[in-house]
Order: sequence, then structure tokens, then C-alpha cells
Amino acid sequence: MEANVGDTLLVHGRTVGEHDKSAEVLEVLGQKGSPPFRVRFDDGHEAVLSPGPDCTVQHHDKS
Repeated sequence: MEANVGDTLLVHGRTVGEHDKSAEVLEVLGQKGSPPFRVRFDDGHEAVLSPGPDCTVQHHDKS
């Protein structure tokens, strides 16, 4: 998985009733866009995240 600053990570809920969470990539800590990423979730919580298979990247255009 590769992401850039400004991209959105969508973490899918893994159990029934658990909502998806989205987070903006603030910093890429790995090499060449690789995890881990420093992210900010919609509720303002910041974390270092190494996404698993339940996560997708929504790339944003740089234009």
C-alpha cells in the first residue's frame, strides 16, 4: 500500500455494527510512500497507523 500526504485512508469496520473510519494522511513515515503513516481521524484523534487488509487509500489529485 502506498499513500501520499493529503490522501485519505478508509478503515472498514471489521464487525457487524462497527462503522468505517476515515483518516487524512499527515506524514508518510516509510520509504517511497509505504507505511507507517501519521494520520488524523475525522474526530481529531491523531495516530501512527500501519494499515491492514481492511484499509483502502483514496488518492487525491495534486492539481
